[in-house]
Amino acid sequence: MKPTTITQLRQWKASGHKFATLTAYDFSFARLFADEGIQVLLVGDSLGMTVQGHESTLPVTLDDIAYHTAAVRRGAPQSLLLADLPFMSYATPEQACISSAQLMRAGANMVKLEGGAWLAETVRTLTERAVPVCGHIGLTPQSVNIFGGYKIQGRGDEAADRLLADALAIEAAGAQLMVLECVPVAVAQRITQALTIPVIGIGAGNVTDGQILVMHDAFGITGGHIPKFAKNFLAETGDARAAIRQYIAEVEGGLYPGAEHSFQ
Repeated sequence: MKPTTITQLRQWKASGHKFATLTAYDFSFARLFADEGIQVLLVGDSLGMTVQGHESTLPVTLDDIAYHTAAVRRGAPQSLLLADLPFMSYATPEQACISSAQLMRAGANMVKLEGGAWLAETVRTLTERAVPVCGHIGLTPQSVNIFGGYKIQGRGDEAADRLLADALAIEAAGAQLMVLECVPVAVAQRITQALTIPVIGIGAGNVTDGQILVMHDAFGITGGHIPKFAKNFLAETGDARAAIRQYIAEVEGGLYPGAEHSFQ
């Protein structure tokens, strides 16, 4: 199988082909996901909660992400691999460059960072230096203490306009992908149509170009609160490989996420 590239994702967006992605944190699951057809993987700072047992993503370090990125790369050598820049690892453009270099050397094809228009200079600096960037707007978990919890974003005309402006600013700065988390479906549709780059949704309805789930949510092994947008594909299939295939099929067919997994 040929390596998956951002060019391919752009072609999928242009043709209306929806694609499924998952988080991965180790060699074995990365190989499983790649074998079953997941072509885009994310080493998310969600590992702070799912792997390390923290209450948020904030304790995750750059070394943590680099370690898991290297393991996932070995398991899925042909996948397009995104890696999160963790909390306060990109406070300045210069720091973002140093942090991104570590993740790219570990095997990432692209880094993901959370934030709006204020990150434009950082995104521009990275892309000028050959570091592909995925933006992340809406509910940005690293801002949990600012938001006062994990809350839906983009409700109301002013908030929706602000999200769209952030998305356009990040795209204009050179970002090649965008993750849109926990926003109303109408807002997600507006942003997806406005951007020329692919938009990957999580809790943003089935109107985005792609979907991403934390792998633990897809397998129904999430501890504590289960997000509204999560679906346990393993419970429906009884087999991990079949669960991944069903997830892909439902995303490509526009069946997942359904109305019950979305915010209006």
